[in-house]
Amino acid sequence: MSNTPHELAEEFPEHVAKMRDLKVSDAHFAKLFEEYHDVNRAIHRAETNVEPTDDTHMETMRKTRMVLKDKIYGMLTKAA
Repeated sequence: MSNTPHELAEEFPEHVAKMRDLKVSDAHFAKLFEEYHDVNRAIHRAETNVEPTDDTHMETMRKTRMVLKDKIYGMLTKAA
């Protein structure tokens, strides 16, 4: 298990400015961005045993994070 946070600024450092712009100008992007961070924080809390969870729930959260990350990346590259 990894307990390294997967912050979007670290995942896509070349798109930090674009993320900042889209959070303000695109409500859908802002919603996805917040959902990603909510799930990411929940995963990190589970991985560090702050809020332990079972393997099934962890897998579901990781899949959700992956889908959100893919959608966010798609919006970032389309907007670039």
